[in-house]
Amino acid sequence: MSASWPVQARAAEAALFDETLACEAVLPAEFAPDAGPGQPLQAEALLRSLAQVEDLRGEDGGEEKRGELPALAQRLDAKLDLVLALLGRLVRQSTPVLSTRPLRWSVRGLRLAAVDPVDRPPGTAGVVRLQPSDWLPDALELPATVAASAVIDGQPTLWLRFAPLPPALEDALERHLFRMHRREVAARRR
Repeated sequence: MSASWPVQARAAEAALFDETLACEAVLPAEFAPDAGPGQPLQAEALLRSLAQVEDLRGEDGGEEKRGELPALAQRLDAKLDLVLALLGRLVRQSTPVLSTRPLRWSVRGLRLAAVDPVDRPPGTAGVVRLQPSDWLPDALELPATVAASAVIDGQPTLWLRFAPLPPALEDALERHLFRMHRREVAARRR
């Protein structure tokens, strides 16, 4: 956070990210104003399924883990990777593509680099669509409200506060963010 940011942007940054786990990423995401209530049940199911797959594959998902598996399991794992990649391409062809953007994300909301000039006044309700994993082309749809908007270093930016989430979804989101944070830390150490 910079002292040169507008007061409303600094307040939104503090409300969304102070004293909570937050991750910076570049992910496919968008904010759609007046897009309905979102899909919190589907978002929870997606995050829980994603966690299960990551648990089975190991945190790194790298070749070190595969080396421990029997040859048959390694072949099945590789084939599953190929099938998921092909399925992902098919899904991307049939659905609108989300633009990849820098964002900061916490269980309370996110700061999102906007594509268009910022014209969303605080209080504008909508839905955040966010692809939580680069290998799975499915998106979370979470209800959110604009907390602030500003142009920061020439980039239109939105601060979006999530609507109150069901406890199970909040838990799944916290777990996903913790995994992202661990991967960030591991990448810095390398």
